[in-house]
Amino acid sequence: MNKKQLTVVESACIITGYGIGGGVMAMPYLAEKNGVVVSLLILAAAFGASFVLHVMIAELAVKSGGGSQIIEVFSRYLFQGKYQKVLTAGFFVIMALVLFTNLAAYISGAAEIISELLGISLWISRLLFYAAAASVVLFGLKAVGVSEKLAVGVIFLLVGVLAFFSLAHINNPLPVRAGSMTEGLAYFGMAMFAFSAFFSVPQAVAGLGGDGKKVKKAVFLGLMNNFVLIVVISVCALLSSVQVTEVAMIGWSRGIGSWAELVGSLFTILAMLTTYWSISLALSDIVEEQLKLSRRICWVIATLPSLLMTFAGLGGFMEFMRLAGGLIAILIALLVVPAYRKASREPGNSLLGKWGGAGMQIMIMIAYFLMAVGNVVTI
Repeated sequence: MNKKQLTVVESACIITGYGIGGGVMAMPYLAEKNGVVVSLLILAAAFGASFVLHVMIAELAVKSGGGSQIIEVFSRYLFQGKYQKVLTAGFFVIMALVLFTNLAAYISGAAEIISELLGISLWISRLLFYAAAASVVLFGLKAVGVSEKLAVGVIFLLVGVLAFFSLAHINNPLPVRAGSMTEGLAYFGMAMFAFSAFFSVPQAVAGLGGDGKKVKKAVFLGLMNNFVLIVVISVCALLSSVQVTEVAMIGWSRGIGSWAELVGSLFTILAMLTTYWSISLALSDIVEEQLKLSRRICWVIATLPSLLMTFAGLGGFMEFMRLAGGLIAILIALLVVPAYRKASREPGNSLLGKWGGAGMQIMIMIAYFLMAVGNVVTI
């Protein structure tokens, strides 16, 4: 294992940063359709399934040694025999496309807000966000870890301020009517996506020197940060919004007052920035591991295509979110659990203990198939 580079908090914030963007901000829009009671139950189930799955990934990365990225983990445990190289290369291409789509979503979403705030064109806004987002990743794991910790702290501060003033601007009762099965699936799918930090777990493992207990703690804290943010944002947005919007911060801040729109916009941009950092760092490490190129070249390969995708007219913010979420769900459901089953036969302590048995593995696969369905159903 590499020498420890990150603290538990920094590792947790990298995990938080991965999911804090579009998924979190889409939750109130879907919660309104399902009612607060059902939404909270679904959210708790999504948190539990996500935590187990992320710890499975952590154990795979720890047992693989050397801070291996997720594609190398699958190459070791699943892609074997004479087709190993072909399968590994194919998975690498598919995963890169998924992550490019994720990154493009955040450039697209943030650029819309920056354009409105500064009164500049969308293409200039995209370039500005890309420059700010990609430059941090160039300096590596520690730089991203420290930046994520600071950014997540500011995000909690901004949300706390907005939540406080929301109590003085209650415009609606909390919705209690449960939605349809389709709306429940859509909420579950987005909740699972909001907790998704699959590709950041290997960064936590490497940054914590392969210390399984610390990695497990970082995973829990990282996902719990997102859980708290989802609950606070959802409740306050439902109470205070004049109209609950797909990107919740827009409607929420307008319901509080004009000053809150600026705070809300800063939150939204910062949330997307943290997610871009986490995802592009993971992708850059994966590219470097697979292609054996210099760090700078891998950084360009990992970040530039996402910028180009935003100029190709491939859809709006929610379309990007749901497409990326569905693709990731299929990859995870099909590959992580089988890899974990094989790795569990190797010597060494399990990070999940009795919670990693066959019954739980089946439940996790079902959960991620439901996530895939939830991200493609029509609402």
